[in-house]
Amino acid sequence: MKFNIVLYLFVLFAISGSALYAQAADPSISISNEEIALVVSKNDYNSKQYTSEIEKAYSTAELGIPTINPPGGRVAIVADGNSPDPDDLGGTAVSIALLRASGLENRLVHYSHSCDLVGDNRISEAAEKERHALMQAACDVTARRWGGFDGLTFLDAKWQQEKTVKDLSTAINASSKEDPLWIIEAGEPDIIGMALAASKKSKHKYVKVITHHPANDDAGDFYTWQQILDFGVEEVRIPDQNTYLKVALPEWDWAKNHLDPRMQWVWIQGKIAEVDDVVTFQKGKWDCSDAGMVLYWITGATNGGLTLGTVNDIKKILLYFIENSEDN
Repeated sequence: MKFNIVLYLFVLFAISGSALYAQAADPSISISNEEIALVVSKNDYNSKQYTSEIEKAYSTAELGIPTINPPGGRVAIVADGNSPDPDDLGGTAVSIALLRASGLENRLVHYSHSCDLVGDNRISEAAEKERHALMQAACDVTARRWGGFDGLTFLDAKWQQEKTVKDLSTAINASSKEDPLWIIEAGEPDIIGMALAASKKSKHKYVKVITHHPANDDAGDFYTWQQILDFGVEEVRIPDQNTYLKVALPEWDWAKNHLDPRMQWVWIQGKIAEVDDVVTFQKGKWDCSDAGMVLYWITGATNGGLTLGTVNDIKKILLYFIENSEDN
């Protein structure tokens, strides 16, 4: 079977620290599976596996589905959700679904929520308690329904603070040049700071912190953003993900009306945030802005990742997975 290269097709294999690139811009040029498999087999790779991955990447590209091309290393997510803004409900559900749909669920080594450690007078004690429960459900139920996260415990950062800090610091200590840790800052930076303080200083240079909004960076009660950077981690800053991921509610009707309950469950999380009675600025909106950092990571991160992903990008990735999954 031949691949007809319409625009540009890049094939990248990591081979003992080096890379093999294949690029074709001429529509008349084609690359056969046999040719690709030959190159791969010469470098002791499983040729059938990689040929299959290339076929899949090409076919999804034809459908306009963002290419899944994560960087090396693992990912950790620290979210809030117990602060006044309820957007982490939708953000959490979409983040977990994206990781599963992209086949990267095993790369997630830490997920904690409710990382706002000091109470806010804009949310009552009773309402905050509800949020803890809602965030735990957004984590646990999404993970169970989408599958693949059996080995991971989703932690409540405020109610399980010591355990959360230890879990994240363990992930930091496991980092190396070949296996860095990407921390997605989807809430206040305090848990990240505490975990860095509790971990080995020599490992900090292998930690990258993805952020998209100063509302998170500047919200710490124990650490400023500059103090986080002073640990020696790498800052990975992308544009405000609210630009295209905080949208009018009807833009998610495709999920609400989908026959698959996994997709309906994701929609429900954003809807719960929309009807929240603590804040009013989510009315009429479906907001999964923090999940934009996950979308950025799974599509390449600093190597060409989507810096301003859209609802349509998320839709195509999730629906392709559902339509091609064994449970469909």
